[in-house]
Amino acid sequence: MSNVNTVVFTIVVVLFVLVTFIGFAAARWRRAEDMLHLNEWGLGGRSYGTFIGWFLLGGDLYTAYTFIAVPALVFASGSIGFFAVSYTIMVFPIAFIFLPRLWSVCRVHNYITPADFIRGRYGSRGLSLAAAFTGILSLLPYIALQLVGIQAVLTVMGVGTSSNNKYVEDIPLFVAFVVLAIYTYVSGLRAPAAISFVKDTLIYVFVIVAVFYIPTRLGGWSHIFGTAQTHFAAINPETKKPNGTFIPTSKSIGSTQFDFATLALGSALALFLYPHTITGALATKRRNVVKRNMALLPAYSVLLACIALFGYMALTDKTTAAEVKKAGNTQLAVPYLLQHMFPSWLTGISFAAIIIGALVPAAIMAIAAANLFTRNIFREFFKPDASPRLETRVSQWASLVVKFGALAFAVWLPHTFAINLQLLGGVWILQLLPMLVGGLFTRWFHRWALLIGWAAGMIYGTIAAYNVSSPTSSHWASSTDIVFGHSVYIGVTAVVINIAASVVLTLIMKAVRVPAGADETLPHQYTADPVDAPAPEPAGVGASASD
Repeated sequence: MSNVNTVVFTIVVVLFVLVTFIGFAAARWRRAEDMLHLNEWGLGGRSYGTFIGWFLLGGDLYTAYTFIAVPALVFASGSIGFFAVSYTIMVFPIAFIFLPRLWSVCRVHNYITPADFIRGRYGSRGLSLAAAFTGILSLLPYIALQLVGIQAVLTVMGVGTSSNNKYVEDIPLFVAFVVLAIYTYVSGLRAPAAISFVKDTLIYVFVIVAVFYIPTRLGGWSHIFGTAQTHFAAINPETKKPNGTFIPTSKSIGSTQFDFATLALGSALALFLYPHTITGALATKRRNVVKRNMALLPAYSVLLACIALFGYMALTDKTTAAEVKKAGNTQLAVPYLLQHMFPSWLTGISFAAIIIGALVPAAIMAIAAANLFTRNIFREFFKPDASPRLETRVSQWASLVVKFGALAFAVWLPHTFAINLQLLGGVWILQLLPMLVGGLFTRWFHRWALLIGWAAGMIYGTIAAYNVSSPTSSHWASSTDIVFGHSVYIGVTAVVINIAASVVLTLIMKAVRVPAGADETLPHQYTADPVDAPAPEPAGVGASASD
């Protein structure tokens, strides 16, 4: 580690130790009578108000994908990377409509996961299992992507790069994730909720400073935009095509306008279907808290727009662009930019913010995946009489398995593979739209129709994404494909197939009178605002109904 900047390394270590202390201390924050209950360990006691909820959801939604992958996409391809800004503007009005309804019915029935709601709404263990499987599957590459973000920072810092041994090189990453795993095991959702205060404060500081300071060193915004426009208009000698697009084109084939629009819409519909975002929402204490946060969270969209502009800054800075090209990894664009532009002390703060910004959502994602396994697989199919304490213990251990599975995923698979699979995660999670969001407003859909529609969307989306190739990758190269002469986000096409199959098959199922399953919810429960969650149901209650 002789090439590591001592000031940067020291600041990163000090801030990491600080959040580690906060993570362990969080177990005593709003201390519960019994932490061995999923309402406490997995949902923080369902007690967070507007202020804490805002930081928790912000820490939940704005991940290493935000800080590393979005500006990297802007750096590599141009305007298409700004779809992330558009979808975070669209998502909150959409979530404002359905998320309070989900919060209310989950509060009344003590549902812990979205699959719990689907189980109760349709009386279908099969549909619940499909939802749990999809949620866990979509979260694994998402957690791995957080580790890719941490690795990008460690690489630029020079930590571990002096060794040719892969295991020695990744020791800092292992240490960071082991610490994360332990304090999450102990403190549950309280740990990322507490750490999110530090994370968001650091991020706002370094992003605001960067937006005002870095352009002064690069000739101003007009020069930055001019350089980016010239670069993307230039023809790449290898592909014989422009390097990217500064403004989305309107060509009928490979139209980036369709890419942009469908990616933004599909991602907006998918964001609050992810189990970790629902976990953050269910942890709040009142229905109005959810509504207020949907109104306040767009402030993060302004932050995201600023972060996306880092991609153009990195292109303009010749030193950063050369280092990224030499490394052959666009994920390093932002770390290299910050290292070159900032003084050492501010670089240390920025790198620590990115690392912590990856650890917070990784913890929430692992908790959400563990809750899905415990409630909708372990309890439903293996231990119907599981006590709340056993459920929590299983969830704690499951969260460890998920974290270390994602760690192995990030360490041994190519980073581009992890990023592409994260995009595939969006395709997968969108297939819950008809059963989850549709179920919040109507019971018209038949459970078997929804299950078959889900399978059709999952199969089509996975195969279509697998078949997308590029000059550098034979499979999983992108999340868009050509449909009817236009480049369209595969997730949108797949969910359209899903909905169409669900509608047609529901009509058929109703016509032949296939049993629809029992609905344990009532209309008024979707607008209820109980102060306290109900006591947990006795072990085994409601576990006998099946498809």
